[in-house]
Amino acid sequence: MIQLRELRGDDAKRLYLWRRAPAVDRWMCGRPAETFDAHMAWFDAFREDHDSKGWIVAWNRRPVGFVMLKGCGCDDGRAEWGWYIGEDRARGRGVGRAAQALALDEAFGPLGVRKIASEVLVGNAAALKAQTAAGFRREGLLRAHVLKDGEARDVVLLGLLEQDWAARRDDYLRGLAPDIAIAA
Repeated sequence: MIQLRELRGDDAKRLYLWRRAPAVDRWMCGRPAETFDAHMAWFDAFREDHDSKGWIVAWNRRPVGFVMLKGCGCDDGRAEWGWYIGEDRARGRGVGRAAQALALDEAFGPLGVRKIASEVLVGNAAALKAQTAAGFRREGLLRAHVLKDGEARDVVLLGLLEQDWAARRDDYLRGLAPDIAIAA
């Protein structure tokens, strides 16, 4: 069973370790915090920001990833989002896609977001495939936008409108891995 649970104070170390893991960091647009103190400054500020929302992705009640929305309180109903699966055992099993569905339902439901924007590094085929399956559309390309390991990397801009998710949601949920159930 895949669930989203509220971000708690005791998640700080877990997020720090996940975000620094090479399998996660290689696909992130920014760099991880250099120190745990720097991470804690980000973590505390994120939790105090009323326009941001974060959830731990739990698979059979065990934390395996993170989903976040930033800017969900803006006047025009836009938010930016990002997510990753931090535990190796949960990658490639449909956990991320299931978590994505739950987070989209939260964003377009109780949070009242009308559009979600996403940035994905070129080459991250898994993220592009998962987000496209949910209805995200390519809205642009930022050339040489991010430096990763000293190399300038391109970033794909994606966007999803509330009505596009609503139209695609049922088919998307039917397409989840048969052994992955979501807590709706």
